[in-house]
Amino acid sequence: MSEFQESSNQTITETPRWVGIAVAVLAGVSLLGLGVGYSALNHANSIEQSTQTSLKQSNDALAQRLAKEDEVNQALQSDLKVVTDKLNLTQGELIAARKQDKNATAAVDQKVNGLASSVKAELANKANNEDVNKLNGDVSGVKSDLDAQKNNLQMARSEMGTLIARNHDEIDQLRRMGQRDYFEFTVTRKAGQQKVGSIQVELKDTNTKKNQFTMNVLADDQNFEKKNRSVNEPIFFYTGGTRTALELVVNKVTKTTATGYLSIPKATATTAASTANSGQ
Repeated sequence: MSEFQESSNQTITETPRWVGIAVAVLAGVSLLGLGVGYSALNHANSIEQSTQTSLKQSNDALAQRLAKEDEVNQALQSDLKVVTDKLNLTQGELIAARKQDKNATAAVDQKVNGLASSVKAELANKANNEDVNKLNGDVSGVKSDLDAQKNNLQMARSEMGTLIARNHDEIDQLRRMGQRDYFEFTVTRKAGQQKVGSIQVELKDTNTKKNQFTMNVLADDQNFEKKNRSVNEPIFFYTGGTRTALELVVNKVTKTTATGYLSIPKATATTAASTANSGQ
């Protein structure tokens, strides 16, 4: 009986070999699964990073393209605004000039009528010759000022609303108004380009019977031919990106010469002088 029990104990304690093999196989499969899972996770992370990088590059490129298109659009809008402002400015100056001319004429007439009434009242109240002479002197001085103002109002106006001087005296009157600078000139045919203010002009031809001339104007390295233009007809052009035009007027022509003036806005003249000083 003891032999049977010993044999049974040996049979129970011994573990089958296939169990160890199964455990080893399961452990290998588990390790293989972990490795595959880790590799797949790394691959997924790599794809995600690559996708994010590609999207970021695409977004940056799109943002740069939109920024460039926005700059181009703003530049076009700026150019359109400049052109629109110039057209509106030209029309506005013409309307304002007409209103100013009409209002100024009415104001002068009102001043003359008021002055006449005042003088009559003063003369009626003053009995001695000294007071009368004094009043006459005052009236003469006021009349002189009014006559000068009327002369200004009687000057022709250009399409831009500026007064057009016809001779040296009228140029001096406009110069005293202080709104623009005036450069008088006399240029000669066949003398080439001659400097007038901040530009250069070249007299090509004159027609004394028709009071016409042909002239080349050089401004900002651009040459403009003004052909068969009439005396006292203003020529407008822009320089340096300014919104206010320069004005060239020829008052008199002979067979070989042309005499007139160049009118420049005060702001433009100041800018031109500053540029010239900085260049030195």
